[in-house]
Amino acid sequence: MTDRRTVIADAAISTIAREGMRGFTHRAVDRTAGLAEGSTSYYFRTREALMFAALARMAELDTVDIGDVPDLGGAVDTDTLGDLLAAVVWRWLTDGRERALARYELTLESTRRPALRARLMSHSATFRLMTEETIAAAGATEPKRRARTMVAHLDGLLLHQLTQVGVGELSEAELRAACRDLLVMALA
Repeated sequence: MTDRRTVIADAAISTIAREGMRGFTHRAVDRTAGLAEGSTSYYFRTREALMFAALARMAELDTVDIGDVPDLGGAVDTDTLGDLLAAVVWRWLTDGRERALARYELTLESTRRPALRARLMSHSATFRLMTEETIAAAGATEPKRRARTMVAHLDGLLLHQLTQVGVGELSEAELRAACRDLLVMALA
């Protein structure tokens, strides 16, 4: 059984994705979660605490998504790694779409809230490190710099796909090719 805090955090993610930060209130989260009014504020007294809960839950779910990628063992080729990367991005565009939209809303909000920015940076550092370790294992020189660039490119690709600006919607095959291209650049 899922605990009440997790239910509220999941509802907060959905609310942020659906309503944006303007519509992100304790009452809206109560409605999304199907809880009695006041339930969310009982568990998370402030809007900031509720944002932190949503962000922590997103990081937890992202870790599960990335953890679902099979262990590649020793040598890693760009086709296999590109396909695995594309599978994670595809998941974030489909099943994890709300989470991705909420992440961008919180990212923009973090430009005005230093405490949120610090938490967001801490969570994203974990994923940049995972990228750095993966591309280092694949033979990248300067993996820290290249991982930072690769994550930025992936963020842009994901944002464009979510918002349908720029390149237009990519098929799964086109997304795999784009991820392979990013890896080739990172490993060059």
